[in-house]
Amino acid sequence: MSRAALATSLIAGSLALGIAPAFGVTGTPVADADTTYAYTAQLIIGAHDRGCSGVLVDREWLLTAASCFADDPAASLAVSAGKPALKTTATIGRSDVTGTAGAVREVVELVPRTDRDVVLARLNRPVTDVAPLALATTAPAAGEELKFAGYGRTKTEWAPLKLHTGAFSVDAADATTAAVTGKDGVAACMGDSGGPMVRVAGGTHQLVAVSSQSYQAGCFGIDATVTDTGGIVARVDDLASWVNSKVGANRITDFNCDAVEDIAIADPKATVGGAADAGVVRIVYGGGKGTAEINQDLDWVPGGSEAGDWFGESIDTVDYNEDGCTDLVVGTPAEDVGSATDAGFADILYGAAGGLGTGATKATHFEQGAGNGSLAVSSPEAGDRMGHAVAAGTSASGEPFAVIGVPGEGLSGAAKAGMAVYLHGSTNIVTHQDATGVPGGVEANDGFGSTVAADANHVAVGAPGEAIGADADAGNLAVFSHTLNSEGRPTPLFGLDQDLDTVSGGAEAGDEFGKSLALAPYRPSGAATANESILSVGSPGEDLTIDGTNKADTGNVITFRIAASGTYTQTNAFSSGTADDDVSGTAEAGDRFGSTLTAVNTAPRAVSTTATMKLAVGVPNEAIGTTANAGAVQTFSLLGAPGVNDRWLEAGDGDGIPGAPGTNQYLGRSIHFTGTHLYVGMPYGPGTGAVHALPMSNVTANGAVAAVTSFRPGQGGLPSVGARFGYAAR
Repeated sequence: MSRAALATSLIAGSLALGIAPAFGVTGTPVADADTTYAYTAQLIIGAHDRGCSGVLVDREWLLTAASCFADDPAASLAVSAGKPALKTTATIGRSDVTGTAGAVREVVELVPRTDRDVVLARLNRPVTDVAPLALATTAPAAGEELKFAGYGRTKTEWAPLKLHTGAFSVDAADATTAAVTGKDGVAACMGDSGGPMVRVAGGTHQLVAVSSQSYQAGCFGIDATVTDTGGIVARVDDLASWVNSKVGANRITDFNCDAVEDIAIADPKATVGGAADAGVVRIVYGGGKGTAEINQDLDWVPGGSEAGDWFGESIDTVDYNEDGCTDLVVGTPAEDVGSATDAGFADILYGAAGGLGTGATKATHFEQGAGNGSLAVSSPEAGDRMGHAVAAGTSASGEPFAVIGVPGEGLSGAAKAGMAVYLHGSTNIVTHQDATGVPGGVEANDGFGSTVAADANHVAVGAPGEAIGADADAGNLAVFSHTLNSEGRPTPLFGLDQDLDTVSGGAEAGDEFGKSLALAPYRPSGAATANESILSVGSPGEDLTIDGTNKADTGNVITFRIAASGTYTQTNAFSSGTADDDVSGTAEAGDRFGSTLTAVNTAPRAVSTTATMKLAVGVPNEAIGTTANAGAVQTFSLLGAPGVNDRWLEAGDGDGIPGAPGTNQYLGRSIHFTGTHLYVGMPYGPGTGAVHALPMSNVTANGAVAAVTSFRPGQGGLPSVGARFGYAAR
């Protein structure tokens, strides 16, 4: 029989015997203390419906066999991208699964191949104590020996608790598979599917393939007449580029966890049930799966729609409950709590396979005087405006978090001093300028918490109303790490204001330094991960002297590199163009450049470059010709010279924002970067508002103009009404 014919017969033979293509190696059990194959994972799919093996190829991702998740592997290996249909538990780094080494995680996302029996499986949290296995870069060769590890059946055990290993010889390989034969009676068995086939050279392990099918000679429950130890493995040595593109991408907003990007668009001034300015958030599910309106009159959303609530004035996204479905964080700062007007509150609304609010747990509510943690012992007061700003994400350790600004909170007799609430796990803690180590001091009208920003490494909280000396509203901010200190609060690292020698400019009344903030993770050359951050700080009230003339409220932005050690260095200063530079635009009085900011690292796993570190600056009061307050957006790289890497965006200029500049449209008040687009909201018109999703090339210096996706009331299933549609988008 030819080798090609044998490969075909291996697949057909397995299926004819009723063997699902999932298999435990009949080899040697691994000692408890042996970590040689610690990268191997055991997968339990459903309530022990299936067992498979896998291999850690990134701290958050496994490679395994797609057949483990296929509905009927005998008929098709097709697997839907997104959250697995059945809960899947992965145990990594344990030679004995009853031990405590390594980690136990849940698989929350699948990214399948269509050309072979391979799927990437994302874990709910990183594995930090097991080294991932690198992929090989050359094909398996005939006669080559590969080592295999798996948790499947053995000769004598139906459900073994220990990892087993064995050696296989490569018989032949084609473009996507290889035929192998177990040596010394070793065979892959049920439960081994997806386990690693490894090339060992000079003590270095490289992943060549994952187990796919086997004749299973000698495996528990297999007829003794079956003597063939051969099998088929799915090659992965040519998949490094594909793997890197998937594991290195930013997570998308995916409320129904189907691996298709969704979008949440706030309209906080919308009327609900006759209540003006009650507010809604509109959801557009990707892939043509419809739209939804989220408001406080829904029985699963806390509160009730009332006039002036401004539900959705601030929003952000995070998979807070780590189930693979994006959750929506919503601030409602003008909500009355009891008799306290504009006390405000915030909610986390949970995604699920059927969309937001369709899962078993629908929402978690946060308000002062309720729940647990610091909020339970705090009291709602008029004008607190809890939820005025929100930021959410996942820390470098993998823990989801959210930050809620409460800028109107009175502290120690100082009205509107402000605070911020840090949510993690099932609890919360507040921080403010009276907390240990937080720079500045509690003073009336500081507005600490007016702005918040966060990435995987750091949290920044702005107090744009802070007086610096005698200069009212000069502004400052505080930066924290996610590491909790002895008080259970994020650890304060440093404060920034423009009277510091390490910050350019000088503190002046009305600068509002910290009025806008953005953080993006940064991986310097030589670092293994993006363990630093670039912080951008907007001062829209900054006056600039241009050609000897003072231009009031022109505005500027300053950026800082925050090292892993917690120290900082100013890296750049940005403003619209002048006659003395090559930056686009023209700096003018009243522009308020830097009123809003958004930043992103488009390749957070790679060493950061000018191409991957992006900043967008809102200039909402920019006059376009004689059109007052038409607004604009200017983009830059966070690295390198501003003028070389900037792009000026205005309505109708050919970059993808349609229409023409309009009076009081304030373009630039609503901007947000995803990993692939810049969302530009136009809540002040034209018409009932819009959000335009501009591809990265459209907002990159010298980039080609690609097609723009626009979301408007009355189109794509959205209702035709809008009051501030596009106020925020995520």
